[in-house]
This record gives sequence, structure tokens and C-alpha cells, in this order.
Amino acid sequence: MTNDLFLRLPASTSNLWPCFDCFGLALKLYLTITAKPLLKSTAECRVRTTGSRENAALPTNATNLIYRAMSFAANRESLKLPPVDLVVHNEIPLASGLGSSAAAIVGGIKLSGMLCQHELSDQAVQNYATEFEGHPDNVAASLYGGFVTSSVTSEAEVLSVKFDWPTEIRTVVVSPQTQLSTHVARAALPRSMSRTDAVYNLQRTSLFTAALAKGRYELFAEAMRDRLHQPRRESLIPGLREALALPAQKGLLGIALSGAGPSIIALVTEDEESIAKKIADCFRAHKIRSTIRILDVDNEGFTTTAKE
Repeated sequence: MTNDLFLRLPASTSNLWPCFDCFGLALKLYLTITAKPLLKSTAECRVRTTGSRENAALPTNATNLIYRAMSFAANRESLKLPPVDLVVHNEIPLASGLGSSAAAIVGGIKLSGMLCQHELSDQAVQNYATEFEGHPDNVAASLYGGFVTSSVTSEAEVLSVKFDWPTEIRTVVVSPQTQLSTHVARAALPRSMSRTDAVYNLQRTSLFTAALAKGRYELFAEAMRDRLHQPRRESLIPGLREALALPAQKGLLGIALSGAGPSIIALVTEDEESIAKKIADCFRAHKIRSTIRILDVDNEGFTTTAKE
């Protein structure tokens, strides 16, 4: 193969409040990868990154997450990867709860098949990406776009159903200028939960899905409440408790932690700037600066083109 490959993968928010490791929602914030096979190279991979300053610290060789995902899938499929040059532009902030690793993993797995001219089905990509990432919610959203609910079978196959997200609902994402690794965030979770709390989350998971399907968006505020992960992560994210307690206002459907955090996401229909400011003020009260993004949902998911 001599053509350059261009891939675009959306950011994602996950958990979507009560539905831990199940719901994912793709956002119009992107990781793009241009891949070019190298005919003569002693290196397996070389990576050049652009975007925010934090991307400059990402590995520029075969230890890069994109290439590690490529190698993972290639080994599973008994493929031999050619040496490759990757130019990566990442708009997704790292360790922010916006699916930066999931986008990189899906992109790498997709590339492994494309570079070897070996077709990988979306189901195979999703299965490998979920195994590599450890949970299906972000990878499914980055792959398929829209609102996706996923379940893993006892045979480790991921079953997903996608809904196109209504265009009238946008997202406000407020990211504090701190990072929180998923490993640390998961360590804060309880090993077990009471039946009462489990039922509480199951009820709201069902309510959110039904409200979305029927256009009953006024139910989101209650459907987005959670007793599993958000209360345990409040101590890790100064400002989260105050943001979750913000009163109802025009245009605000609900507020929650995005993925493992520390970003906070709100579903909105209007007055985005006012809502964003109030969330940012919760971080500011703890002397933490934040970045505001007002994002539409990406209903397309992963896209690719070949360039001569």
C-alpha cells in the first residue's frame, strides 16, 4: 500500500451518569491520524504530534498508544505491520474523561487492518478495542458515533445498539486544568453496593433510555442521578459536588461527571454560555481554572479516507 491513510475519530463521554461502563456519547472534538507506510525504515513506527501542548509529551515511537493498539490487533490477526509514519493531531484533552485513549485505540486497531489490506469488521474492532481499553462505552461511541449502549457477553463479544442523538440537545463540557487517570478514579469505587443503590441506578438507567426514545427530555435531570461512581469521586475532583448541586435553570437538562472525570458535562438546549459559566465557577471557587467547550454530538463516528 502506497497511499496515505487519514482517520478521524470523535471524543466521547461515557457512563452517562447512572449507567456505568454501558452508555457512550460521541462528541464533535477529534483525534485525526495520517498514516503512511515507510518503504525503508529501521524503526517500527515514528510519530509526530500536533494540537495542544500536552501532546508534545506523547511517545514518538512504538510505545505510542496508537501503535500499541495496532500491534495488539495485528498479533491477534497474525498480521505483519509495515514500518509506519504517523502524524497525529489531537483536540481531545488527555486524562480528562473525554475518551482520548479510546479514540487512539480504535484508530490504531482500524489502522492495523488497513495497513495490511486485511478487512477488520466493526465487530472485531469493537471486541479488540474493548479488551484493550477494559470497557466498551467510549470505544463504541468513538467507533459508531451517536448514543451507544453496550454489553459484554460471557464470550467477551460486545453487543452495541446505536441511537442517533437529537440535534436540539448540545453539550457543555467544562474541563478543569488538572488531570485524573482512569486508574485512580476507578480505585475510588466501592467493591460492592447495596441492593437499594443498585436498584436506584437501574431505575435511572432505564428511565434515561426511555426518555431519550420518547423525547421526554424533562426527565433527564432525575435520570442522570447516580449512586455508584459520582459520590465516590467528589473527593478527587474539587468543584464536582457543587456542580452536581446546581439548581435547575432554563436550557439545562442535567449535569454529570464525564467518564471518570475530571471534566463535567451538561446536556443543554439553550443558554449554553450561562450554564458553562456556572459550572466553571464551581471550579473557580477552589482556585482551579477550566476550559469551556460547547459541543454538538457526532452521529457519524469513525471516518477514513485514502490520499494519493
